[in-house]
Amino acid sequence: MEKRRVFLIVLDSYGIGEAPDAADFDDVGCNTLRSITGSKEYDTPNMEKIGLFHIDGVDCKNGPDTTIGAYGRMTERSRGKDTTIGHWEIAGIVSNEPLPTYPNGFPPEILAEFSEKTGRNVLCNKPYSGTEVIKDYGEEHMRTGDLIVYTSADSVFQIAAHEEVVPLEELYRDCEIARKILTGKHGVGRVIARPFNGTAPNFERTKGRHDYSLMPPAPTMMDALLANGYQTYGVGKIYDIFAGKGIEHTQRITDNTDGMEKTIALQKEDFNGLCFVNLVDFDMVYGHRNNIDGYAKAATDFDRQLKIFMDNMRDEDIVMITADHGCDPGFKGTDHSREYTPFLAYGKDIKPGVNLGTRDSFADIAATIQDIFGVEQITAGRSFKDEIMRSR
Repeated sequence: MEKRRVFLIVLDSYGIGEAPDAADFDDVGCNTLRSITGSKEYDTPNMEKIGLFHIDGVDCKNGPDTTIGAYGRMTERSRGKDTTIGHWEIAGIVSNEPLPTYPNGFPPEILAEFSEKTGRNVLCNKPYSGTEVIKDYGEEHMRTGDLIVYTSADSVFQIAAHEEVVPLEELYRDCEIARKILTGKHGVGRVIARPFNGTAPNFERTKGRHDYSLMPPAPTMMDALLANGYQTYGVGKIYDIFAGKGIEHTQRITDNTDGMEKTIALQKEDFNGLCFVNLVDFDMVYGHRNNIDGYAKAATDFDRQLKIFMDNMRDEDIVMITADHGCDPGFKGTDHSREYTPFLAYGKDIKPGVNLGTRDSFADIAATIQDIFGVEQITAGRSFKDEIMRSR
């Protein structure tokens, strides 16, 4: 078994321009990267050295004349633009049908069963901003004890509750109840616990968020690696996104910086396999809140930590950087945006200056990782290993 470590880092929502089918999602004109590069807070020299601004279609800034890595543009084939669908495709599952969404709220029979099993009634039941929903319903929730249930443009069932009214353990149990109810045609991608605290009108969400994802419907690259004796690590919400399937070790994080610190710490571990990382702040803290400067600064901070990571890499290490969808902070609304995503790869065994062009599925990443480890491919996707790796 060849010794190899691949670190796959997902910059959650780091889109690089509208996808060919953006009109189907009402996203014509979106471009997360263009929005944030216009900010004075944006500075990513290390991603640029690998090839970020040499990717096809990226014209918002000039990159250096030469690059030290391989780069390309990824197209999502799945019919969705959310975290679950995007990560599933990165891991090798193409979803031809979108997960269910509820622009008019959840049907009465779902909420009736949920209330019966939790012992609490429901407030809201409509698409809502997570910060606005606690402003508008927080006081009524505290007075009645009813759970705030809301959704978004994504396939999510979100439950907000004040920690003094509904203890975290109970909120998590309520989410588990919802997860068991929401199956079949109502199988939403994620049930999400959204605890908050404070007093009106200054309620604040806490860090007790927890996601309960739908089980992946098919094998992933992680399943392939585990079946062949390789190890798999998840950093951030990777374990939650895949409902634990295929993830041997997991590390929870508090924010992007902590996520990269934990990833850098894992470089000291003598594992052989994949470290799959999600940095959610780009999406959750900045993209959904239309905070262009905050998003740009988060990119700058990541890039500085990326330099530390690159300096610590072993000869057999490969780092890959990509995204799962867009969330343009300068675009209309606060929802995800249907965009191409970047692919960057760097390491001693990666050929510098390779332009992969435009790939037709995120799943090509999964196929390539399986190819790198020499295991039988059990997922969708076409490997580009031979295009980016030096022959030994």
